[in-house]
Amino acid sequence: MLSKRGILGALAGGAVAVGCLTAPAHAAGFEKGPDPTTASVTADRGSYDIAQVDVPKGSGTGFADGTIYYPKSTADGTFGAVAVIPGFLEPKSAIDWYGPRLASQGFVVMTLDTTSVFDTPDSRGGQLLAALDYLTSKSTVKDRIDPNRLAVVGHSMGGGGTLSAAANRPNLKAAVALAPWHVSAPLTSVKTPTMIFGSDNDFIAPDGTFAKPFYDGISNAPEKAYVRLKNAGHMAYVFPDKRIAEYTLSWLKRYVDDDTRYTQFLCPGPTNESTIAAYKSTCPM
Repeated sequence: MLSKRGILGALAGGAVAVGCLTAPAHAAGFEKGPDPTTASVTADRGSYDIAQVDVPKGSGTGFADGTIYYPKSTADGTFGAVAVIPGFLEPKSAIDWYGPRLASQGFVVMTLDTTSVFDTPDSRGGQLLAALDYLTSKSTVKDRIDPNRLAVVGHSMGGGGTLSAAANRPNLKAAVALAPWHVSAPLTSVKTPTMIFGSDNDFIAPDGTFAKPFYDGISNAPEKAYVRLKNAGHMAYVFPDKRIAEYTLSWLKRYVDDDTRYTQFLCPGPTNESTIAAYKSTCPM
């Protein structure tokens, strides 16, 4: 067998066929589930059977209450964890659809009620981090979670909260901000791979005032992406939507699970201009 030095020498001399050195398709470290397809990333459910457990008020500190969704099987080892928070005046039910959808694809997911429906984006960011701390240290499913692979998702002021959470905890693996609203988002402090959604008909957090400038302002994140939904308003994110599911799931898979099989859904980006009004990213990822 050739040593590393021998392989390099053979390459230099053109003696080793390129195909012999091509990396295997499944090279990522934390892959979960079968090879993804367009159908699988937009499906209502993934390949894992899931269970759920309620988290009553008082179970932990720094957040109100929530629901945890998780894969029943432990055959694939531990999973990454995701905390999801709603926006201004929204109850947890507004974002509950993300729980079973993401958990069935191989994540432990906690959807949150905020301590008050009037909470600021920064407060919501703190609650997201508190929920992750609870998940990894006190929850009944803590043994199913890899505490080094955590992410945050939020809508509206909760989307602003994801930016705040990422700025305050740079070791998060991913953040997804859904139509984010924040009057002073700490953009240059965000060093987490971050995806930002906007909507072309959003009159509450207009895309040109919030989502797009936020994407442009995140200058220190290693990777970022921006998706503007077509024919969508601010509340599009509280209902199951295949576009939102596809890009949110692919982003979490790519950066929480380091699963390069999902890069195909992020780079070079969507080609269907009837559903996506604009897309930008730091491709190649």
